[in-house]
Amino acid sequence: MKLITWNCNMAFRKKAEPILAYYPDIIVVPECENPEKLIFDKDHLIPRDSVWYGTNPNKGLGVFSYAEYKLKLLDCHNPDFKNILPIAVSGGKIDFILFAIWANNPEDKDGQYITQIWKAFHFYESLLTENSAIFIGDFNSNSIWDKPRREGNHSTLVTKLASKNIESVYHKFHQQEQGKENHPTLFMYRHHDKPYHLDYCFVSEDFIEKLEHVEVGSYEDWCQYSDHCPLLVHFNL
Repeated sequence: MKLITWNCNMAFRKKAEPILAYYPDIIVVPECENPEKLIFDKDHLIPRDSVWYGTNPNKGLGVFSYAEYKLKLLDCHNPDFKNILPIAVSGGKIDFILFAIWANNPEDKDGQYITQIWKAFHFYESLLTENSAIFIGDFNSNSIWDKPRREGNHSTLVTKLASKNIESVYHKFHQQEQGKENHPTLFMYRHHDKPYHLDYCFVSEDFIEKLEHVEVGSYEDWCQYSDHCPLLVHFNL
């Protein structure tokens, strides 16, 4: 099973071909337009199943299946967290809950980025008791910005996920420390001298055991399309 998350920086219909050349089974696309705008002229660009959520038709969160996997947004989705979507994934070798993430909610006075994921983790925690789970997308966070007095900072979220045996595949595969990543996923304003690691894939223990490869796209390959580079994850499933 191959998963990709890529913040496409809008207009996914114009950028789908280069990312889908990696043949993902499931791709999570923050800043994606409404599927009604996704008119493709090539069959291999048309997903077999999809979930999209957003209030702006030009800039929401899209999740697309290009394999046998079926996607269903769970009824328990809390719109207060906007673009953190609990999606039931079925039809493959393993059923699981995929939390598609684009942490961005300017309306929340408590914090629009990592605070959203922190709140969502606690709201959906019961789903993690018996289900395999994947948290994947644009977290808009890194431990370098931790505020020690804020309970829900990046590092405390990582610790909470670890308490459920949920780990970052990038850090596991590349033996990296949080906040000291060698592979940026964002180049702010597409400037090469402003690199940050903000996109993640955290998975439960059963997926860690099947992890085969994790790759981050390069600035040279992707800066023409977006300020973000894709995170590609491959499991032996």
